[in-house]
Order: sequence, then structure tokens, then C-alpha cells
Amino acid sequence: MKLLPYITVTLAALMLASCGGGSGGTDEEPSAILATIGTSGHSESQKVAKQVFGAQKTASVDSPAAYGTYAKGCLAGSAQLAETGPTWQAMRLSRNRNWAHPATVSYVEDLSRKAAQLPGWNGLYVGDLSQPRGGPMLTGHASHQIGLDADIWLRRADDLSLSAGQRENISSTSMQRSAGAYVNENWTPAHMELIKAAASDPRVARIFIFAGAKVQMCKDATGNREWLRKVRPWYGHHYHFHVRLNCPPGVQGCVDQSPPPAGDGCDDAQAWVNSILNPPPPNPNAPKPKPRREILVADLPAQCAKLIQ
Repeated sequence: MKLLPYITVTLAALMLASCGGGSGGTDEEPSAILATIGTSGHSESQKVAKQVFGAQKTASVDSPAAYGTYAKGCLAGSAQLAETGPTWQAMRLSRNRNWAHPATVSYVEDLSRKAAQLPGWNGLYVGDLSQPRGGPMLTGHASHQIGLDADIWLRRADDLSLSAGQRENISSTSMQRSAGAYVNENWTPAHMELIKAAASDPRVARIFIFAGAKVQMCKDATGNREWLRKVRPWYGHHYHFHVRLNCPPGVQGCVDQSPPPAGDGCDDAQAWVNSILNPPPPNPNAPKPKPRREILVADLPAQCAKLIQ
């Protein structure tokens, strides 16, 4: 298959994507040069990518591989997190988003065992991972495209016998007050211990949670604070926290983000909280944001073509 020339993925075009479907973030994806599917004659090339990848119901028969960036890529040879395990339950099963790179499935299972050791917890309620072949999702996320992102509910997982119907209707528990400037009465020391365990794993690149939780953990953390560097404030993450793994060793075509800035990030999180409590006045001269163009199949890495033949 003949490919278009290589394209440059700029910092502005591929800013870190949040779980909530918006884009942006405290850190941006690195610039990278990726070959894309382009207009090479692929029958799906000009279709909206989320429609094509959202229709895939099973994993591809390939060796596991993550291609592209967290917000523009795909996933070959994915593994499925079991709907129920000894120390976890996958939630919202109707979405069919309990697929990921095998490294992510292993990580979630490991973290769930640590969660089961916390007082009052029996494990984890696991939210969205990725679609069976990754790629853009029909709803809810701009990232989660290469099988290396996982949403972990902040609701204490005390009952691991929930039915499929209960998992569709039960909600997680919000931990924020004052629009995310502070934690509320639902936040416990166990939540910090869980996030510390999640961030301390060397497989993890970043963890996203609302700013007030980061500030609270900065106040309460003792001893080695290195794990705090990976915990990054971001909008909307008060019902769950988002774990992002590094590209697994030896995977060709997977693009890591640049490392987080040096330090524990606590001053930045406090500045974020300050802006929540005392928002700056709007700039009347600020340009209106340009609407985002839908990602087409043509925009995805060349390796993604084989996943939708």
C-alpha cells in the first residue's frame, strides 16, 4: 500500500486529551513524525474514524501493539479485562470498553489486588479502558485510543457481586467540593493510598485527578514524594482517576508523552486551585476557539489500516 508522505504531529494539534471528551491538559504530547493512512486508496480512508473503530466488536488477531499517540492511534492484539475478577469488576459493560494492551490489563489487575488491602475496599470498580481495536471512541473520550489508558472509579468497591444491570446504573462517588478546589467528606486516606500505589508503579506515565485532590495529597504526603510528580490536575476527574501507562518496552510506533515537569507539581496544583477560587476576568479580546475537525481514518497511523480491512 502506497502511503502519503510523513506528516508532523505538532504540539498544538495533539494536546493531551482528557477523559471527558475534551482536549487539552497540563502537559502536551511530544512532536512526532508518523506515517499515516492518508489517501492511499484504503476503502475507509475518508470515513470518520470513531464510526469505523467504534463498530469493531472484537480484538484483531495480531501481536499486541499500540500505534500512534494516546489521542490519535489504534490498538492491535488487545486483551480483554474479565468482566469480574477476584478483586475487580468492569463497569458499564454495554460500552464494550474493557479492552486494552495486555500491559494495561496486567496493571489494572495488580492495582486491584493492592486496593483490596485497603480498609473497607474489596478491590476496584474499573471504568473505560479502550475499544477492542482502540481508535477514537464514539462518545466520552478524546484519548484512550492505544490501550494504555484506564479509568478507575473513586467509589469504594465494597461489593464485587454487582450484576450487569447494576453496573449500568450505579454511579461512582464525587470527591470534590467548591468546583474541585477541595475534597469533600467522601475523600479518605485510603483514596490517597490507592493513588499513591497507582502512581508509584514504574509502568505509569501520569495520573489525572481534580486539582483539589492533588493539593490535599500534597498536604498529607510524607516521606518520599516522588510519586506526586506523576499526579496531574485536570478537569472533571472527581468521580474517577485516569491512569496513563508508558509505551511498553520494544513496541514500535507507540509515541510516549514527554515526561512530567521536574518536582512534585504541588505549586502548580495550588495555582490551579487558586484560579478556581478566584477566576481571572475573561479576556474580551481572546480569539474564539476553532472547532475541532473530526479525526478521519486517513489521519491515523499507517499501521492502523490492517485493523479495519
